[in-house]
Amino acid sequence: MVAETRERRLVGTFVTLADTLVAGYDVVDLLQTLVEACAELLDASAAGLMLADDSGDLAVMASTSERSRLVEIMQLRYGHGPCVEAFTTGIVMEVDDLEAPSARWPEFREEALSQGFRSVHAIPLRLRGSVIGTLNLFRNEPGFLTPEDAAAAQGLADVATIGILHERTLRENSVAKEQLQHALDSRVVIEQAKGVIAQTRNVDMDRAFRILRSYARDNNLNLHDVAARVVARTVTP
Repeated sequence: MVAETRERRLVGTFVTLADTLVAGYDVVDLLQTLVEACAELLDASAAGLMLADDSGDLAVMASTSERSRLVEIMQLRYGHGPCVEAFTTGIVMEVDDLEAPSARWPEFREEALSQGFRSVHAIPLRLRGSVIGTLNLFRNEPGFLTPEDAAAAQGLADVATIGILHERTLRENSVAKEQLQHALDSRVVIEQAKGVIAQTRNVDMDRAFRILRSYARDNNLNLHDVAARVVARTVTP
């Protein structure tokens, strides 16, 4: 019965994401919804998504917690780790036990373990042979994802790719690049807004993002626009 309930919820997630794509969407909010679905429905303690900009440099786009965001940022700083390698090779990267002596990427291991993670599953986001980013699942316990969870994670990664480069933007490559860059620029403003809210409301960064996102949804506003107003001090969620 539990498996059936989980399966229905997973199907419901795909339907929701598909409906969002058809109706028009805020790409940042779409990707945040997707990583939250991964953490909730798959055997993951946290999830994140990284995208490459026009220059091919990765940036953190969405994360379910500050813990996973810090681990991803650390990989970008050192230029290596399973998520970075999944991007550069186009191959799924799995580390079943970060405490194992043979585990690679020592700086990544140290940061991940300090944040309470013991295993990671990184999936490249592919489009026509090109890799545009990675979907990353972090777990507090060692072990691999089950084949079922791995297959579901790949499906969600494919949805993410479609969401980033919508069918309408694929007709013109420059338009696709513009949308991708806009999404990355939006994330910078959102991080700034999180800092403002965290400071003014005396809350942590995770709570600050929930406040920002709830305000945007409750008022039917674009997440980027609300973030920009928060940074400009014209809105106080």
